[in-house]
Amino acid sequence: MRSVSEGLIRRNVTDLAEETLADAPVTVISGARQVGKSTLMQQLVAGRDARVINLDIALDRTAAERDPDGFATQYPQGLLAIDEIQRAPALLLSLKAAVDQDRRPGRFVVTGSADLLSIRGAQESLAGRSQTVPLDGLSRGELAGTVEDFATFAWALSTVGLPSGSYGHTRRDYLEIATSTAFPELRDASARSRNCWLTNYVDRVLSKDTTDSTGIAHPDRLPPLLDLIAARNAGEFVAARVAREVDIPERSIPAYLRALRSIYLIRVIPGWSSNLASRAVRAPKVSLCDTGLAAHRTGVEVDGLERDVSSTLTGGLVEGFVVGELWKQRAWSKKSYTISHYRDNHSREVDIVLEDRRRELVGVEVKSAATVTASDFRGLELLRDKTAERFIAGIVLHTGTRSVPFGDRLWALPIATLWDQ
Repeated sequence: MRSVSEGLIRRNVTDLAEETLADAPVTVISGARQVGKSTLMQQLVAGRDARVINLDIALDRTAAERDPDGFATQYPQGLLAIDEIQRAPALLLSLKAAVDQDRRPGRFVVTGSADLLSIRGAQESLAGRSQTVPLDGLSRGELAGTVEDFATFAWALSTVGLPSGSYGHTRRDYLEIATSTAFPELRDASARSRNCWLTNYVDRVLSKDTTDSTGIAHPDRLPPLLDLIAARNAGEFVAARVAREVDIPERSIPAYLRALRSIYLIRVIPGWSSNLASRAVRAPKVSLCDTGLAAHRTGVEVDGLERDVSSTLTGGLVEGFVVGELWKQRAWSKKSYTISHYRDNHSREVDIVLEDRRRELVGVEVKSAATVTASDFRGLELLRDKTAERFIAGIVLHTGTRSVPFGDRLWALPIATLWDQ
């Protein structure tokens, strides 16, 4: 849905952000650079008694570093909005002190392009004083002007039934979607401009932002690690194997992974187990947050992917896209859920496991092919039999056009169901 006054796409987290602003002393809008945090902040403070400051500006950043307490209390009568707060981590402690003196809701709105819990030099997380509004790149629903909610739809499948009609997307359409970037600035960019922008973007965040935010040693090791993750997008991440392939000491891999995660370049999906205590030791899946960026880093185009139906790269990009859409929707879904993946000791697996607070499950398999067969449901059937009544639905998302039931609590659905239920 485009704003008539500004020509901007309305973000689906806006309602959550408004609620957070009304409830919490500090609202934190977090996400990667260039996903629209500053724009959302400007929209939130419009019409309010607010002062907006950007710490990317050297003068303001110097002031925040020299006198963080004075900086935090400079506008006590209204709302102080601070853009890119990770640029002055000492300011977090001053915000805490200011909030402890006056805990009224809506005192501060801050944006951060790095996880506040991982910022080098930060001595405060604002726990108990802030609420975070996550912001990712544009979702397919946002582009279409809808508030999509696949999880709520999936949990109701057994009672509501399949959507009527078919979807007009071809397999090539889905590949084009999965290889398109979700950065708002690139919606209408030419291929040449897009590639140049993405190259410069990665160079900047890897060489500058990771060093400033995390202080990690040897940032030159990050590009080959990122490229390996892009080439195996949504694949299981085994640290020992990765360390050998990119020539990084295995003991250093967790720190580099945390650095990429802290600036929202990658997404880590933990392994699922019915035993909560054992989940932490399961190998995670790792993918780039933006599959268009992953396609850019691997140098692939849709024509090549379309010819190679069973390619690991094709499957990884499509699966990573699906995970990304589900990840974005968590911020506004009526259903609260976690995202993980399942793999047993016999290598039987389910690509995505959604679990709600009642520990009910929806399993999702992602297929880059347009044809679905009974064998595509083997992992879902295993998960269904293993979890019994906790299992709500097993869904194979595919690049075909039709929705088809496949047995007890099992369905095949086009990928477009993610944003068009």
